[in-house]
Amino acid sequence: MLFSFRHARSRNYVRELESCRLESVSVDFGDYHPLKPITVMESKTKKLGRKGSTSSTSSSSSSSMMDPLSSVLDGTDPLSLFAATADPLLTATTDSARKKRDKDDSSAVGSDFEPWSSKRADILARYTTNEKLSIVSEPTTPGSAVSEKVRTRLEELDDLEEGSQKELLNLTQQDYTNRIEELNQSLKDAWASDQKVKALKIVIQCSKLLSDTTVIQFYPSKFVLITDILDTFGKKQVLNNFTPESVVDTAKETCLNWFFKIASIRELIPRFYVEAAILKCNKFLSKTGISECLPRLTSMIRGIGDPLVAVYARAYLCRVGMEVAPHLKENLNKNFFDFLLTFKQIHGDTVQNQLVVQCVEIPSYLTLYSPAIDWILQCISYRAAEVLLTEMMERCKKLGNNALLLNSVMSAFRAEFIAARSMDFIGMIKECDESGFPKHLLFRSLGRNLALADPPEGDRLQILNEAWKVITKLKSPQDYINCAEIWVEYTCRHFTKREVNTVLADVIKHMTPDRAFEEAYPQLQSIIQKVITYFHDFAVLFSLEKFLPFLDMFQKESVRVEVCKCIMEAFIKHQLEPTKDPVILNALLHVCKTMHDSVNALTLEDEKRMLASLINGFLRMVSFGRDFEQQLSFYVEARSMFCNLEPVLVQLIHSVNQLAMETRKVMKGNHSRKTAAFVRACVAFCFITIPSLTSIFSRLNLYLHSGQIALANQCLSQADAFFKAAISLVPEVPKTINIDGKMRSSETFLLEFLCNFFSTLLIIPDHPEQGVLFLVRGLLNVIQDYTWEDNGDDKVRIYTNVVHLLSAMSQETYIYHVDKVESNDTLYGGDTKFLAETNKLCETLIAQILEHLKSLGKDETLKRQSQLALNLFNSILAHGDLRNNKLNQLAVNLWNLAQRHGYADTKITVKTLEYIKKQSKHPELSHFTDLAARLPLQSRT
Repeated sequence: MLFSFRHARSRNYVRELESCRLESVSVDFGDYHPLKPITVMESKTKKLGRKGSTSSTSSSSSSSMMDPLSSVLDGTDPLSLFAATADPLLTATTDSARKKRDKDDSSAVGSDFEPWSSKRADILARYTTNEKLSIVSEPTTPGSAVSEKVRTRLEELDDLEEGSQKELLNLTQQDYTNRIEELNQSLKDAWASDQKVKALKIVIQCSKLLSDTTVIQFYPSKFVLITDILDTFGKKQVLNNFTPESVVDTAKETCLNWFFKIASIRELIPRFYVEAAILKCNKFLSKTGISECLPRLTSMIRGIGDPLVAVYARAYLCRVGMEVAPHLKENLNKNFFDFLLTFKQIHGDTVQNQLVVQCVEIPSYLTLYSPAIDWILQCISYRAAEVLLTEMMERCKKLGNNALLLNSVMSAFRAEFIAARSMDFIGMIKECDESGFPKHLLFRSLGRNLALADPPEGDRLQILNEAWKVITKLKSPQDYINCAEIWVEYTCRHFTKREVNTVLADVIKHMTPDRAFEEAYPQLQSIIQKVITYFHDFAVLFSLEKFLPFLDMFQKESVRVEVCKCIMEAFIKHQLEPTKDPVILNALLHVCKTMHDSVNALTLEDEKRMLASLINGFLRMVSFGRDFEQQLSFYVEARSMFCNLEPVLVQLIHSVNQLAMETRKVMKGNHSRKTAAFVRACVAFCFITIPSLTSIFSRLNLYLHSGQIALANQCLSQADAFFKAAISLVPEVPKTINIDGKMRSSETFLLEFLCNFFSTLLIIPDHPEQGVLFLVRGLLNVIQDYTWEDNGDDKVRIYTNVVHLLSAMSQETYIYHVDKVESNDTLYGGDTKFLAETNKLCETLIAQILEHLKSLGKDETLKRQSQLALNLFNSILAHGDLRNNKLNQLAVNLWNLAQRHGYADTKITVKTLEYIKKQSKHPELSHFTDLAARLPLQSRT
């Protein structure tokens, strides 16, 4: 069945737009406003209820207290019994326990205290060895009957130090670490399976390892690994809040029994470490248990003869002390001062002979102390007054300005305190003995503080000169760069580009000989990062004479690309205004070219996207103002440099199109001969560049977009060339395309593109030599020949959209135009031949659509038939003149077809019918009344 658009519905677009506007209604919100923050008001009864529930929770949590050493007595251990029993005394003292807990929290360490866990990885990575190590095997616990547990428990505890373990020799560092991890897991398993004695044996035997310094350079890492096990053991002693008064006597006696057994361990070191690990359990015995034990354990360490072993024992005690009683500062100070009194042991014969045997130099040996001393001083200096730093400095002077201690002091105290005394510290550093601890490490520690806090302004230049005099004399490139890396930030922070340039020149001078820079890429990257952090004016940055030569030291491609990415990220972040500075452009083109040239066949897509994004960010920040020709020349150069990154080419095409539109804006649409030639050059740039893209939809959309730009600039022949190129490309669209790594059908994207294309074709004037609707017919021929999915309706949807286009083309005046471009409404002026052509094309399309609807008459496609029939009905309703009898009858037939099998959405059909009745009130649409009467509503079956 055919119908005619010869009398297509005449559209008054202005009136239709007005009728679609929403009616404005004034609303009085009163006290309410939709953007006002929501405030939740809580009644007193609710607050009381929550308080009650909190109290209940506290009671229940207190009653579920876990025993620190638990039970091996067949479930009758007094500590376990205490944990399971809700003691009336415990309930009565809940409030006092809560008050005590709140008091403890006020003195607890905060988030500003750097935890031990953050230092662990660095120590393990720094203190390594190739020497062979030894360790004991896991202790075995003989099986015993449940009825014999009370008797065998004492026997097992007495046997803790006997030879039930085997020593494993000649272990590598990795084997040793793996073995420690196995012991840690064995401890957890033993505890979980209620084998508390076996767990204690593991802890004791591991603690003994801390007395062994045969591989002395590995000792800090060994300490970390062994104390991991001690921490695991200590954490098993989980204690909820309670008071010693609430603990029953039998539980106290059991706890004392464990402490007595630990005290009976013959060797000092395991005895110390095991008791320190469960220090918190003293809360079972008395309020003052912890405060009494800490001084005693501190005094025990005096019995450890090896100063290295002793200082790490002090570090562990300080660590435990900060966890259970951070308010007991005096004990922390006592540990440090005891260490100072025994520090002279380092130069004794015992230590010196040990170093000779192990071939360890004294500077290397002294660095082994750093983690322990740093930790002790961190604990002491936490939230300490500035006067404590003065005291520490005086004690260092009394020891002859010992470099190791001075370094730890600078690492521990607040940067503001150190910076304020910078010149005092420099004086102390000068007086230090160079042989024991290198001075450059002291300057490195001082530099770290000065990167965080500012010294007195009058001292800043002198500080830099004093530090750099030492740094520049360093012979070892690694020592030099480690120190220079820190002081570059100080220089950038307080001085001008002249001083920074001097520092960069000095770094180049030291790191270029023998290609020393190849071993220092991380430090060199850090220097670049610090420089660009403080120099946000890139004109100043790139005017540094030594900046680009500094970049030349990054000769490893992967590192060089990372540095370039870092520079580009900083530029995009901090460059707020477009630039045309030749210094910046030349430098950043070099940087971007480096990133681009790193792309190869193995480069990941994510990496390509990141590089392209950075380069595009740079391109968008380049502007030559009104010098459009220079801008276009820049884009031409950029195209030749970045041809392997497709997103960059896409960006360049968009930028050139934008340049053409800016030219049009400046000329207010009236191009001169010069500007007309310029926009044609822009159009030519795009036409030449688009075919080099691999993404077919990028090409299609850019052909369409560039054609629109050409049309807006009155380049009609160029616009035709773009649109013809797009039409010829449609047959090449593949059935599936890759979207984020997944293959998806391309028809949805093709349908979207074609709808946009048809919207543009409305305003394109026909070519005088090609006939009526040449581009529309060409595109329809391509669509007809394209192989669409067998079970899809996209082809029919496209035909329906073309019907909408032809209806718009039949209007006397089109809904939109391009300024200074005469569309077909002006060219043909309602010519009957033109209307006949559009009518003929409509008849062909409608016939194709109806044929497709007929083919959908099978059961499994009836729903699709219903939907398409209703869509076509709506198209005829919107665009056709329903006063035509044949067209009117076709609309009724489509309505009935849509509802015939019960698949039509009742809500949609009801609203459609309401719309028809509403439109019939307009005089020019009064015939809609008869149409509405002929459209029955059927309920869904």
